[in-house]
Amino acid sequence: MPRNDLQQFVVMPARGLRAATLGTRETVAFLVANQAGPMRLGVAGAALAGARRLVAAPGRVRVLDSIHEDGAKLIEVSEAGLLALRAEQPGLRVVPVVYYQTAEAPRLTVSGRARAAGGRASVAMTIRLLSAKSAAPVKGADVVAFTDFEAREGAMGKTDSAGKVRLALGPSSRRIERLYVYPELGYWGLFRKGITLKNGQTISLNPLDLAYADGVRHFLPPGQVATGQGVKVAVVDTGIGPHPDLQVQGGLNTVHGESPTDFADSGALHGTHVGGIIAARGTPPKGIRGVAPGVTLRSYRVFGRNAKGASNFAIAKAIDAAVADGCDLINMSLGGGPPDQLTSAAIADARAAGVLVIVASGNDDRSPVSFPASDPRSVAVSAVGRKGTFPAHSLGAGDVAAPYGSDPHDFIASFSNIGPEIDVVGPGVDIISTVPGGYASMSGTSMACPAITGMAARIVGAHPAVVGAARDQARSDAMARLLSSAARSLGFALRYEGHGLPR
Repeated sequence: MPRNDLQQFVVMPARGLRAATLGTRETVAFLVANQAGPMRLGVAGAALAGARRLVAAPGRVRVLDSIHEDGAKLIEVSEAGLLALRAEQPGLRVVPVVYYQTAEAPRLTVSGRARAAGGRASVAMTIRLLSAKSAAPVKGADVVAFTDFEAREGAMGKTDSAGKVRLALGPSSRRIERLYVYPELGYWGLFRKGITLKNGQTISLNPLDLAYADGVRHFLPPGQVATGQGVKVAVVDTGIGPHPDLQVQGGLNTVHGESPTDFADSGALHGTHVGGIIAARGTPPKGIRGVAPGVTLRSYRVFGRNAKGASNFAIAKAIDAAVADGCDLINMSLGGGPPDQLTSAAIADARAAGVLVIVASGNDDRSPVSFPASDPRSVAVSAVGRKGTFPAHSLGAGDVAAPYGSDPHDFIASFSNIGPEIDVVGPGVDIISTVPGGYASMSGTSMACPAITGMAARIVGAHPAVVGAARDQARSDAMARLLSSAARSLGFALRYEGHGLPR
């Protein structure tokens, strides 16, 4: 039984993730002597068995996981043990464990119940969701009805196996300021303003058309099956697959306490969607084609089963593993936590090893660029949308907002974070891609990021001298220059689009 006075921290060298090149002999010896779990690289575990120990301190310190034998450690420690550790090893950094979320546009929720006329309590009405094509019930869809959108008052629920949902809006009809429907997969979502819902009403949802020209297919026409060949892409996310349109060629689960070989989708669907935007190999109308289907796609799962957040330790370990596995590009459709030294060190080490890290800017309604996209060594991606690349009443209609581009059909998504850190912009509104069990449409800088990663693979793959160059900072800098030089302005201010959209 874990003690409730113990907390998790990360112990790391004074610079970077590993002490071998920059640490003192004492620091290296200390890190090597304190191991836990299987080693990915370096000295064999059997040779270290006799050297393993716990930190001598008036409080317990337990090493839970490690990034290399001389690298950063995830530890569990008491307050007294933490103080003693800092005193014993002043050359190490001890940083907190922080968590990041996926960069999918957030689903709106009700924070207050709908108020009935005359102060009476609202009673439930039932509505039903059916397929517009087959009249089959749409189950598992989240329905959110706002009677007062500014106050976030209304009702919400999930449809059952018959496509029915009960909403506390009654008695028999109610004027709704905004209605949002978020289906699990297979259908476009729904956004309506200023409608009346009636008890027993049926609402139709349009099935996804895999041949539809969504934002990715409009701005970045799908590549041939071999497009991107020779480039290895890491997706640091919720895991990928299985899906018939995807070929995942290895990876790692870096979540502490889970199997390292379980790098398939955690159940969140997000990572599979991201992977499909980059490298899906299907053929419409029965499948989806990604931006660079020919890449070697690898999955690094950093979100645990049923977990909403990914720790900085899991992310740093995944970045380090992707570099060690020879990846050229790392896609991170995540963010939102406070800046932390561990993630920054991992990104810096990746760039120094010739790997380009591409990160979603976040979805906080035009707020400043979130971390780690705001790290100066990241390529930060905002999200553009285009009218006509999603149905008139789909969820994407709720993301349309000024400013508009040189073409008035183009807009920066209302949810997209912006700022001087933005390097490029990618399509991120109502994007169709793969999910376990089928296909779904999602929005977010999460979707814009892999669209850019796919384009980076196309662009870099066309320059074999860069791909084959020595794996150092000059190599990653060269890839960054190729990407920015291929970008073209869509007519937005720099804080919205950076260099523009790579073509």
